[in-house]
Amino acid sequence: MYRLARTGGSLDVLRRLARRAEGWAGIVDEDGTVLQAAADTGHPPGRDAAGIAAEGARELVARGVGAFSLDRDGYTALVLPLDSASGPRGTVLAVVAPRPLPGGLATLLADAMMPLALAWSSENVERKRRRVDLAESRGREAVLHLLMTGQLSIAHQVAGALRPKLPDPVRVCVVECAGGQRDEVARICADASGGRTWIVRCPVYARHLILITPAEDGAEPERPAGGSPLGVTVAGLVDDCVVGVSEEVPLSDTVTAYRQAFHALAVARGLPGRHAGFGSSPEPALVVGAAGARWADALLAPLLAHLPRRSQDPGSQELAATLASWLAFSSHATQHLKIHRNTLAARLRTIGELLGLDLDRIADQAALDLAISIRSTPALHRPGGPDHGTPADLDTILRGPSIQEWAAQQLRLLAQAGPTAQETLRTWLRCETQLGPTAVELGISVPGVRKRLVRLESALRRSLLRTPSARYDLWLAFRAADLTTP
Repeated sequence: MYRLARTGGSLDVLRRLARRAEGWAGIVDEDGTVLQAAADTGHPPGRDAAGIAAEGARELVARGVGAFSLDRDGYTALVLPLDSASGPRGTVLAVVAPRPLPGGLATLLADAMMPLALAWSSENVERKRRRVDLAESRGREAVLHLLMTGQLSIAHQVAGALRPKLPDPVRVCVVECAGGQRDEVARICADASGGRTWIVRCPVYARHLILITPAEDGAEPERPAGGSPLGVTVAGLVDDCVVGVSEEVPLSDTVTAYRQAFHALAVARGLPGRHAGFGSSPEPALVVGAAGARWADALLAPLLAHLPRRSQDPGSQELAATLASWLAFSSHATQHLKIHRNTLAARLRTIGELLGLDLDRIADQAALDLAISIRSTPALHRPGGPDHGTPADLDTILRGPSIQEWAAQQLRLLAQAGPTAQETLRTWLRCETQLGPTAVELGISVPGVRKRLVRLESALRRSLLRTPSARYDLWLAFRAADLTTP
């Protein structure tokens, strides 16, 4: 019994007892709920064994006795209280066997009580630890979600119950590790940063860790104190681990830093050092100016002013968060938001109707992504309204000198990527980023299109095939260039 408890836990002990009794064995709480059970497959009890055991457990607790037996329809239930340290008060061992009882069964139960109680107690501790770990993980996810939606004050309040304190300014690292290693890599990251890094298990990608670290910890080049940057350190400590690092940003701009780190991760996969920082490239939201802020306010106004008809329908804030998550993660938004795919589809239909846009079109997606990025940039946000002038349309915003300079910079990177780069990307965007139609238009295979895009990820230092993708920025860059082309 001790060997079974040590190697297989309480379930193996119960299986052994059920075989010996030629019946049923289980752990039952004081109100008759079966917590763990096993039955002898060779001699299954003819009556509801769990019901007999539950009745016996309730009687034992009610009477306050040290043992109890109950006869029902040719079966006998033997009920004994487990050690009080094994779990909730009133937890008992119940064995249901046909009469006459096998010889020595009562003695065997007495011998089994101690190892079974120890195994059950250990398993209870492990279950509680897993619940605590899950609660902490979900709490960290919630803080990350609040940061990415710009709700800093609430994020600080929630983070106050956890450790460490949220840094400001920050760099974001995205760490991609082998399957099943995420917990171990999280521990290594915590040790490498001296416990100063906010570590979140990515709710979307099962192999990713998101590190929100004080800006100096992820700085390039090496810190004056002589230590390596966190991303380089983690990549060096963990085999097959790939790290992308963002630029330094204020904590309020965490969403931008996450996208930068994700794009850097796409580049790092092709580097021998398995580490890359985000290439210097301004975000389009930073160069649109006040006119762009007014345009974003006007575009999103119907969504932000929406009032649900029913109390159970999502409000404007929930719809805006859904839209931002979907634009960033596509269908993976269901994992990010913890909602069903049908719920996501229904919310997107509502958003499309409110805004009068076709969310299946890359053009409308790019416009919305830019508008949301502008509104999440505190330095650019303007209240909007008649007092600030009539909002321009998107084409007028894209004709601005700053956005034109930004677009030219994106296209210069494409020019360095080879003669087919621009044609491939334009065709891919024109085909709504679908690989099949793109392959048909280019006259190559789908794997051929995918290989071209992977090569372009390294040239552009941006992610294309996996979300968050640079496809919206590229569409805006091409549109801006086309507006000034004779």
